[in-house]
Amino acid sequence: MAVNLTKGQRVSLDKNITNALIGLGWDTNQYDGGADFDLDACAFMLGANGKVRRDEDFVFYGNLKSPEGAVTHTGDNLTGEGDGDDEVILIDLTKVPADVQKIAITVTIYDAQVRNQNFGQVSNAYVRVARMSSPDDMVGTEVLKFDLDEEFSIETAIVVCEIYRRDGEWKFNAVGSGYQGGLEALCRNYGVNV
Repeated sequence: MAVNLTKGQRVSLDKNITNALIGLGWDTNQYDGGADFDLDACAFMLGANGKVRRDEDFVFYGNLKSPEGAVTHTGDNLTGEGDGDDEVILIDLTKVPADVQKIAITVTIYDAQVRNQNFGQVSNAYVRVARMSSPDDMVGTEVLKFDLDEEFSIETAIVVCEIYRRDGEWKFNAVGSGYQGGLEALCRNYGVNV
């Protein structure tokens, strides 16, 4: 049975998890803006200084796999329609380089400023961590879930969670912090050249 987390809660990941599926899902509220909501999940592989080691440590719809294969984005969902996970990031914890201390998982709204969109128009957002039984298991056994039920009325980017190393084990932090400035602001914060 999965553990449901609240904002700010930190828990250890099961030591038996080597392949983790990070599923992100959301719904959009009734909206008359004329443009689809295109939410994008991203992963930033961070060193001890809280920055990427190089731009390729930023995994998103334009760079689907980290150089060593530790983090893989399964592809961009342009509408978020349907039930279940809208975007998925796979993490092979055995392949994460030793100098990567943290993997920040984020969600941004594509072209939010142009489309006049923000996370206040999004509901039922969540992130879940599932143990994969094999590299081909695209559902996994859910072990953690964090529902983002906070109102983000002006934010266009959210740091959803962090998976980080502490004393030789992997842990999960339910962050849920919103930002203005979309993907560009997050990239600058994490040291990606934009």
